[in-house]
Amino acid sequence: MVDPSHSSRPEKLAAALSALSAQWGWFVALGLVMLILGIVASSYVLSATLVSVLFVGILMLIGGISQLLHAWRIKNWSNFLFWTVAGVLYAGAGLLAIINPMAGASLITLLLGATLIGTGALRLWIWYNNRGQQGWQWLAFSGFITLLAGVVIAIGWPGNSAWLLGLLLALDLMFQGWTLMFLGFALRRQRRQ
Repeated sequence: MVDPSHSSRPEKLAAALSALSAQWGWFVALGLVMLILGIVASSYVLSATLVSVLFVGILMLIGGISQLLHAWRIKNWSNFLFWTVAGVLYAGAGLLAIINPMAGASLITLLLGATLIGTGALRLWIWYNNRGQQGWQWLAFSGFITLLAGVVIAIGWPGNSAWLLGLLLALDLMFQGWTLMFLGFALRRQRRQ
């Protein structure tokens, strides 16, 4: 059976793109702002690292306090102790990141390296179990690069903790900036057609 809304999808997409193309300048402006912020962050990677760790610490503290409030509102529930311990740990980690951002950066960097190592190993394992499939060598390549990035981070730890998170933030801001600018220019070209 044919979905009746399927035939109208291209028209809806065209209408949405047409509406967006009128706003192409905002995409370019936002992209330019993000690109500039990325360049500034790349010039001050230590400051960018500290600011990002403080931001994460504040969010974790708010999340931990929220979990504690939730736990104390449902005292008679069987998982009260679990919610309380989780809230205390979350709030404690947030406080650690706020009070000593360098220690927070060190822990987040170590966690990032461990996550990349685990993800890369998992991708390689999935590739190994499905290596007979066509095109799966890209999964092996991805797993190898991810594993290698995690190992490089782990080898450089804790010395890389002061600059790595700031550098990643700077690169992310720059790539998002370029992407939004290119999207804005593509929308402008579409508007002219």
